Amino acid sequence: MLSSRPRLADALLAALVLLAVGAAITANLGRTAPPPPLAYAFALLFAGVLFLRRRHPVPVLLLSATALIAYYVLDLPAIGLAVPLAAPLYSAAEAGRTRWAGGVGVAVLVVSTVARLDEGDDPGYVLGLDLGVSAALFAAVIAFGDAVRSRRGWRAAAALDREREAAARVEQERLRIARDLHDLLAHTVAVISLHTDVARETLREDPDRAERSLTAVRTACSEVVQELRATLGALRAGESDPVPGLDRLPELVDAATTAGLTVTVRAEGEPAALPAVADATAYRVTQESLSNIRRHANARTVEITLSYRPDELRLSVRDDGVGPPGPASPAANGGWGIMGMRERLALLGGALHTSTPSGGGFLVQAHIPLRARP
Repeated sequence: MLSSRPRLADALLAALVLLAVGAAITANLGRTAPPPPLAYAFALLFAGVLFLRRRHPVPVLLLSATALIAYYVLDLPAIGLAVPLAAPLYSAAEAGRTRWAGGVGVAVLVVSTVARLDEGDDPGYVLGLDLGVSAALFAAVIAFGDAVRSRRGWRAAAALDREREAAARVEQERLRIARDLHDLLAHTVAVISLHTDVARETLREDPDRAERSLTAVRTACSEVVQELRATLGALRAGESDPVPGLDRLPELVDAATTAGLTVTVRAEGEPAALPAVADATAYRVTQESLSNIRRHANARTVEITLSYRPDELRLSVRDDGVGPPGPASPAANGGWGIMGMRERLALLGGALHTSTPSGGGFLVQAHIPLRARP
């Protein structure tokens, strides 16, 4: 579809040129004899070469200018200068050949003016009106083509800047994940150390309590292994693995299911490919939410909703547990819990809302922009 549009535009432009030049030939102004077929052959030439203007703008311009001069040398009916040369001049300027377009335009104007004065045309009309009008039309066409080229260059530069900004944000996300990983390991080691001390002190006097402490150690080890598997893949910057996104949501759901949760995923709106940074942020928010639920909520069911909007993704994670984590828990201290998610979203200009619904449980709602905020 995209490749057919330029061809269609060239076909329409060629048809317009053919009709305009053909109409001027048919009008045959100032002549009594009917226009010869050769004149219409030139009209087909002026129109036909436009199909090559994108690949060969300068040759098409030179061919059109040469054919136009030859047309008048053969004393064929007047067709003007602008219609046969407007599109070739525009194409050359659009392709960045502004000097060629300006030089050929000036050359054609000089040859035409000298020839008309030599034929005895009124100098006042030729120099005072016709030359000025033709020069203005040529200049306008060349300026328009150059403006289109410049605009495309600006858009390409803007797209490159956006790509670089997205890469920088992804790198910031990787660094933040590394800090989160540090917090996660520090917390897990602290838990293991605490319960190991308890188990060592109560091993003989209270075996049941020692067994519970060792079970807590094993659970903490299992959780941190899952976190490490999901996180380390995103930190391998030198490998080809992409930054994790919602395409890995099933992995998070499987891990939560293994931990005893019943997870439901629901999508609203038309799912679409997300920018890399937004995709990674959505994944991380979901990962943090499920991790907090497993550690603190004592929940049985979780509902994840992905609501796709034109300018943002609204992500919500709701559980039926005991509500938000307490102030002493890791999820509340900003290390790798709610505050960490809020900081991630702030980088994108998004927002995080948490609440305790009337039916119980805990709700995390993330607004993730899909476009860069000014």
